[in-house]
Amino acid sequence: MLKPIIEFCASNMHHGTDEVMKRLEQNPDYDVIEYGCLGNCGECYLFPFAMVNGEIVAGETAEELEQRIMEAIKDQQAEREALDRIIDDL
Repeated sequence: MLKPIIEFCASNMHHGTDEVMKRLEQNPDYDVIEYGCLGNCGECYLFPFAMVNGEIVAGETAEELEQRIMEAIKDQQAEREALDRIIDDL
């Protein structure tokens, strides 16, 4: 199984996402990457955000972002498992 890839923008750290990133880096089940820019300047300026497997995840606060990241990981995993079951049934 592939590890979820969680990407953070260095320019977004003023929202407190640096602490979220540090906590997620402690989990060996995740690939956490920091970039200088993710090219989502509108989101970056307005609120804490990250990308989970290429999908934007955002929250009003850094704590909410972390919660939404965890939900996105679970939701994406459930979707992959459902697709795997469909493929197996073909």
